Amino acid sequence: CCNVGIINGLSGWSSSLDDAPADTITRRFRYDVALVSALKDLEEDIMEGLKDSELDDSVCTSGFSVMIKESCDGMGDVSEKHGGGPAVPKKAVRFSFTIMSVTLVTDDKEGEVTIFTEPKPNSELSCKPLCLTFVDESDHETLTAVLAPIVAERNAMKESRLILSIGGLPRSFRFHFRGTGYDEKMVREMEGLEASGSTYVCTLCDTTRSEASKNMVLHSITRSHEENLERYEIWRKNPYSESVDELRDRVKGVSAKPFMETQPTLDALHCDIGNATEFYKIFQDEIGEVYTKVNPSREERRSWRAALDKQLRKKLRLKPVMRMNGNYARKLMTQEAAEAVCELVPTEERREALRELMRLYLQMKPVWRATCPAKECPDQLCRYSFNSQRFADLLSSTFKYRYNG
Repeated sequence: CCNVGIINGLSGWSSSLDDAPADTITRRFRYDVALVSALKDLEEDIMEGLKDSELDDSVCTSGFSVMIKESCDGMGDVSEKHGGGPAVPKKAVRFSFTIMSVTLVTDDKEGEVTIFTEPKPNSELSCKPLCLTFVDESDHETLTAVLAPIVAERNAMKESRLILSIGGLPRSFRFHFRGTGYDEKMVREMEGLEASGSTYVCTLCDTTRSEASKNMVLHSITRSHEENLERYEIWRKNPYSESVDELRDRVKGVSAKPFMETQPTLDALHCDIGNATEFYKIFQDEIGEVYTKVNPSREERRSWRAALDKQLRKKLRLKPVMRMNGNYARKLMTQEAAEAVCELVPTEERREALRELMRLYLQMKPVWRATCPAKECPDQLCRYSFNSQRFADLLSSTFKYRYNG
């Protein structure tokens, strides 16, 4: 039954949420209904895909797999700017999903046949809203209360099959959910990790800030939702009667109950921003020749920053920003910007190092910017590993004053 429409996102909860009137706090679709609707939109594409794979559509009634990308993010300030509507909270959160691909396991052919792939997986056009909520993403209690029904429906669907009429025949689909559309703040929130200022700097592994600065190359992904749940239980029960510090070290910064499985990733924009932030600091340090100094004063540092800002404004017409943003990052991370900074760097040796650093960076950048790197920039993809090692070597030798732990 699919004629359910938009439902109250709190259906299934008893009304005990204070602050906002409970009837206006959240609206959502039932997850299964939303998926059915999205699949029906793809009906033609699926039939087309079967035809292109030279499969007899009257035989293919089961074995369909659907890969779903889930996303959830705060929408910032959505308060009414002028006008006299009902009072609504300032912040909102949106949970949405994208159908990434539909595959079919056939009896005769080896393995899976891909029948549909979303051509623009990062476009807002392919991203279907599931739930809209008036809640601040930092308000953990309300957010978990609102998203809990979605988690429950998702868990139920993980284990079951959907039978849906596509092209006039009932076909059986199973769903695989991948929560990759979360920013770091939301991942930490969903997975029970400490907030971003924590010494546990990474959402993918257990490293601390100081460990990470000593080891730039040898990383692997070790955190998982299951492990986070186990660690939360240890945090809650403290079975070894340890002190707070020992306990925190044991659970590596998991101090709340993880309530939704995510796959922590880094989107291209924040990769740009994080790198540009670091380069901006390196530029200042190079202008001030920090590698020769022991403890530069705050005044000195301020003067280097002013010199850098002035030079960037003169050469690239780049106005200083309070907080790094995507546009600034894109303009700062160019060979042109590196050359402008080099004019302020006294020694040729250091200028060469800066140019090389930027050159390597610009070689690597297309790989994380591309939707499909293997198609769009195969050469850079092949060189990526080598370039990144070289990049790390350069930072840990020539720029070791910044990265010696």
